[in-house]
Amino acid sequence: MTPTQKRLASGGYLDRSQVLKFTFDGRQYAGFKGDTLASALLASGVSLVGRSFKYHRPRGILSAGAEEPNALVTVGTGARREPNLPATMLELTSGLDAASQNNWPSLRFDVQSVNSLFSPLLSSGFYYKTFMGPSRRAWMFYEHFIRKAAGLGKATMMPDPDVYDSRDDFTDVAVVGSGAAGLSAARAAAHAGARVLLIEQDFEIGGRLLSEPAAAAWLSAMRAELEEMANVRIMRRTTAFGLYDGNTLALIEDADPFAGPAMDAARKTFTLLHARSIVLATGAIERPMVFSNNDRPSVMLNSAIRTYVNRYAVLPGRNVVIATADDSAYLTAFDLLAHGARVTIADARPMAEPTLLTRAKQMGAEVHLATNVANVKGKYAVEGVVLAGMAGTTGVSCDLVGMSAGWSPVLHLTSHQGVKPVYRPDIDAFVPGLLPETQFVAGAATRSSGVSAAIAEGAGVGRAAAAVAGKVGAVAEAPALEIEETAGPTTVYKPIFGQRKAFVDFQMDVTLDDIQLAQREGYESVEHLKRYTTLGMGTDQGKTSNINALKAMAKLRGISIPEAGTTTFRPPYTPVAIGAVAGRATGHHFRPYRLTPIHDWHTANGAQMLEVGLWMRPWFFEASGKDVNAAYVNEMRHVRSAAGIMDISTLGKIDIQGPDAATFLDRVYANGFASLKVGRARYGVMLRDDGIVFDDGTTTRVGPDCFFMTTSTAKAADVLSWLEFLLDTAWPDLRVSVSSVSDEWAGMSVAGPESGKILAAAFPDIGFSNEALPHMGLAEGAFRDSPLRIIRLSYSGERAYEIYVGASNGEAAWRHLIDVGAPHGLKPYGVEALGALRVEKGHVAGPEIDGRTTLSDLGMGRMVAKRSGYVGEALSRREAFTAANRQRLVGLKCIEAGKRLRGGALLFAPGEPLEGHGHGRMTSITYSPELDCYVGLGLLAADFEGDEVIASYPMKNEVVRARVVSPVFLDPAGERMHG
Repeated sequence: MTPTQKRLASGGYLDRSQVLKFTFDGRQYAGFKGDTLASALLASGVSLVGRSFKYHRPRGILSAGAEEPNALVTVGTGARREPNLPATMLELTSGLDAASQNNWPSLRFDVQSVNSLFSPLLSSGFYYKTFMGPSRRAWMFYEHFIRKAAGLGKATMMPDPDVYDSRDDFTDVAVVGSGAAGLSAARAAAHAGARVLLIEQDFEIGGRLLSEPAAAAWLSAMRAELEEMANVRIMRRTTAFGLYDGNTLALIEDADPFAGPAMDAARKTFTLLHARSIVLATGAIERPMVFSNNDRPSVMLNSAIRTYVNRYAVLPGRNVVIATADDSAYLTAFDLLAHGARVTIADARPMAEPTLLTRAKQMGAEVHLATNVANVKGKYAVEGVVLAGMAGTTGVSCDLVGMSAGWSPVLHLTSHQGVKPVYRPDIDAFVPGLLPETQFVAGAATRSSGVSAAIAEGAGVGRAAAAVAGKVGAVAEAPALEIEETAGPTTVYKPIFGQRKAFVDFQMDVTLDDIQLAQREGYESVEHLKRYTTLGMGTDQGKTSNINALKAMAKLRGISIPEAGTTTFRPPYTPVAIGAVAGRATGHHFRPYRLTPIHDWHTANGAQMLEVGLWMRPWFFEASGKDVNAAYVNEMRHVRSAAGIMDISTLGKIDIQGPDAATFLDRVYANGFASLKVGRARYGVMLRDDGIVFDDGTTTRVGPDCFFMTTSTAKAADVLSWLEFLLDTAWPDLRVSVSSVSDEWAGMSVAGPESGKILAAAFPDIGFSNEALPHMGLAEGAFRDSPLRIIRLSYSGERAYEIYVGASNGEAAWRHLIDVGAPHGLKPYGVEALGALRVEKGHVAGPEIDGRTTLSDLGMGRMVAKRSGYVGEALSRREAFTAANRQRLVGLKCIEAGKRLRGGALLFAPGEPLEGHGHGRMTSITYSPELDCYVGLGLLAADFEGDEVIASYPMKNEVVRARVVSPVFLDPAGERMHG
């Protein structure tokens, strides 16, 4: 077999000077520049290219476009392995390495093809009927094997080494499709003065005109004219896969493989195109016919055969049977006859256009009217067919079968915004419904009658689309194109029941028998039919199968085609690589690190960094210990005995100003803020509407109408959004503005017995005595050229201060404090010690404020006992929130020597079975140097009896006894904090 045994000697849109070598299933072949993988394989005599999903039946190339359901291949190896690519859309390149899918051990000998023998047992719904028993847990056994057998190609688990881009683009008129109507529309809109973007998924513009030899000169002239116009851009290799609100098109553009390597070049580019108007010239897809074994390799759509003959100069067969219910198939027959093929036409209609019949017979074709293909002979390639006509059945030997049951306009983009298709019985097709005033459709997508009509229609909508953008310049008439055309269908083709292995959906192995079974079992709705049989749920989304399935169900139900309805078209039109949508937003470009102004100092001084939310924070410092368990305990001890400094720049910081700022905060916080004096701070808790605790933090009154709010690191963005929402919707009359200033301030906390001395030495112009700066007091000043705010407050239980300075001076202030504090033993500590210190003091944080707890649960009910009028008040008083068995905050102290507590452990009563969820859970734990044991905070049912629990941690099979105590383990009177 020679590499080009089916290649014609001349013709086609090929550059025969560029021979491209490629491999398929490890064997080397050759093609030309301008080929697709499919055309190059056909030229080399390869008819078997894949296996079907369920039955693993041999499959060949069916189409020549994006509708291809059979010829799916995996391209590349290693990290660049990409599965499920239609060979019909793969532009041939030198070195292309492709492999067939869904077979083992080889394409020709596939063990799982035995499924076909058991097809009566694998009918629609067999998963539901087979794998739900005999016991309730049976599915857990079956699931592994079902998932292993599912899918077609296999993707790589390795990181993708390629680069992807994303961008926004803008144009006056976007034209989707570059066939006769699309080219005419783009030309007219451009002549009118509009900026035009012409979008074509193929690597050549021209659409179906590329299959029309007589259109070559017209196409060349039109392409040259558009390429010379400054206000026209052409995007080849670009698929418009979704249409969204505001005339927004989602596009995926593949890189030109012949453009040469470029540093950091994107393999694919995702574009959100914003257009003033859109012309959808998306064409139509030919429908297959339904007969026994219509899925065999070398059974193709007639339009595909014509494309391979005229565009790619490939003659797929020399002894051809053309099965049709549409006049357009005769043009395929004429092209085949002109290249020396023997052609038999089986026309399902009792009558055909007389001129077509006459010409077909004159060229040597054998024509049979009122005749259908009843069966296809052969396994790995077509060997013959059985024709069924009025005179009975007859066998015809052949090596290629073409089929055409009419055409389906490509409606996907027109339907993405909810526009319902409309059925036109005169053309046996659904066409777009009423579109918005800024969107237009033209050409085969409307089933316009012929190329001349499509050109005229395209020019008209092009002018109208330009007018939407305010461009009304004179438009020169488009050059005429005279090519041979045919009329539309004269009858409506409907699948004939009673045939075996008559496939409607080739990729998902759905047959006419499956549709009949679904109807008998009550799945008559098109959407139910789709899900019960998996029809249209493959990578091709049923582009060639949906209408035939719809017709079959309508016939079974005895209703009209429009009454049966259509499935819902959703984006994407064709599969989209996730990498292309992500663009460069991967890894830490997707969720970038946020670094505090003091980050460089931390890394230079032995900090082990930890990603906390979006921030990188010091976990612990190596000077305190080589591992976190030793380091955080040492850092705790040092804070309690001397002083420690912590970077708190990650706290959310919100500036709240306006005459009604105090009133606003009085409503936002559950505890009152209207009485807060200038120069004082207050700890506050916010509730959600449903009465659940949302976030806590400290807010300081800087001036009569100005407040400085700090939130938890994790909830900073959520709190700001919540405040803005309340001002916009609940209280738009309040004169308040809120602004995030998180990045404007660097923050650091100095805590410990020596903290007051350190601050006094660092900022001698500010008084730090208890009288000058009491607990929850504010002092202001300046550091270098930045404003300085110092708030005396503590979450560790020690005397502590929060220092805020302009971000640009953050590291300088930190270094200043380190230098001044060194004689007093000041050392940095990390977030592990920070969390441990707050647990010892009994302060709640994220693990306790987890979206399920109320103020009463957290022991804060007294804060709001006499208040009303705050967000969440009404629902916080629900009966369920005061139930006796509701879990409340407690302290837990390990009472078994040598053992530890675990966060997440379940709490049980001593002696009861350790089953279920227990009476509560551990939320936060730490080793306490002060108590020399593990302690923690937890939530325990309020009606729990006894002061001892069993903390069970099943993940490590640990069971530990603990005593229920006060959540405040250290200094309950607050003497250290206030002293």
